[in-house]
Amino acid sequence: MAGTAPVRRRATYADLLAVPDHLVAEILDGELHTSPRPAPRHAVASSGLVGDLSAAFDRGRGGPGGWWILFEPELHLGPDVIVPDVAGWRRTRLPAIPESAFFTLAPDWVCETLSPSTERIDRGKKLAIYAREGLFHLWLVNPIAETLEAYRLEQGRWLLLETFSGDVAPRIEPFDAIAIELWRLWGRSEPR
Repeated sequence: MAGTAPVRRRATYADLLAVPDHLVAEILDGELHTSPRPAPRHAVASSGLVGDLSAAFDRGRGGPGGWWILFEPELHLGPDVIVPDVAGWRRTRLPAIPESAFFTLAPDWVCETLSPSTERIDRGKKLAIYAREGLFHLWLVNPIAETLEAYRLEQGRWLLLETFSGDVAPRIEPFDAIAIELWRLWGRSEPR
């Protein structure tokens, strides 16, 4: 039949496993998406955030503890396989880390570190999946623009709480028990 678009096969986990190790692979809305590993500025931002949050919230050093904070966990959420840059679960919801290689329980918080190659998917498909799964808190970090956007899910929609930029040290929910020195996420050892 002329004009009929071909039916696209849904990506499978076998498709994901066939992707070379130097790429991050995800299945979003039935499509396989690949992206390069984070560039240095993005790795600094994500790693710095993991360091700050793990000490205070995962380990309870200088903060309240009570969370699991993980770098690039693999999430199996319904039909989607998604890899956020950083994710956190309250230990009241996830008392122990699963034995499997992935998580089926949606996190309570995620952070996506935006880059030109991932921003469209991070802001589009991923935010929709996170909302569908009832994830409550979301941060979008852009180390090039030096911004952190904090969102909360309200009535199934993302509400922008605030955009932080530059060399500030804000307290941001759900981790507002500590101040996060944003200039460290931008790769500086002190504010300008």
